[in-house]
Amino acid sequence: MADFVARDGARLAYDDLGSGRPLLLLHGWATHAGFFAPQVEALAGSFRLILPDLRGHGRSRLPATAPPPTVQVLADDLGQLLTALNLTGVVAVGWSLGALVLWRALAEGAAPGLAGMVSIDMSPKVLNGPDWSAGLRGSGRHPVPATPALAEHWPVLAPRIARRIFAPGRAATDPALVAWTEDQIAACDAAAMASLWTSLAAADCRNALPTLPLLLAHGRQSQLYGAETIQWLTRRRPEARLALFECSGHAPQLEEPAAFTAVLRDFIAGLPGAP
Repeated sequence: MADFVARDGARLAYDDLGSGRPLLLLHGWATHAGFFAPQVEALAGSFRLILPDLRGHGRSRLPATAPPPTVQVLADDLGQLLTALNLTGVVAVGWSLGALVLWRALAEGAAPGLAGMVSIDMSPKVLNGPDWSAGLRGSGRHPVPATPALAEHWPVLAPRIARRIFAPGRAATDPALVAWTEDQIAACDAAAMASLWTSLAAADCRNALPTLPLLLAHGRQSQLYGAETIQWLTRRRPEARLALFECSGHAPQLEEPAAFTAVLRDFIAGLPGAP
């Protein structure tokens, strides 16, 4: 494990493993870099893997005096990390929140060294509304939890959040994976997650999608984002490559790791500068 100190003094942890073309792996909300463990095992011999724990997640715990994290702050952190590492030709994988952070950083020119991006099951705007129906399933019908309530009820909500990550029935077919995920999410900093959820819910990157080569990965059984999300993204970026995972929900990198890793390898092999 390594770490770097952001401009505001926050100390953020990341893994820097293997050698070869840089591959940046950004996890989702309320998780950490360990949710890419199958890819680390499969790819560390071929790529230089950079896996941050985003601010407020995993090993990047924040002191009580730190301001609450936001999507913008996470995008700033990412830009600072990439600058510090002086990476070029980077392929970035963003899962859920990680994709939104990448979109924000790219829109602001904070990640100039990226050569390609993979977005795993994410919408550029999370909440549905009168002009938008490609966001989180059901978000137009149910109120968004208030930040204090989300933090207060985190021990009850964490197992529900964990189960919604996966395809329905995953708890029966892979109980160890779901139980591990429940434990990891329950251990999160509830106040930081609640603050970040408020920022995540307000974010809108519909007009900020980058033009670099893009792979859209989507689990057919996602409980979070449906076909409408993918349809909107492919209309906006018709040249993007689409990979659908029949047996996966929101996390194909965990639910179908071999298939996901194979698709990722193939995408990277087709990018400029591939060895």
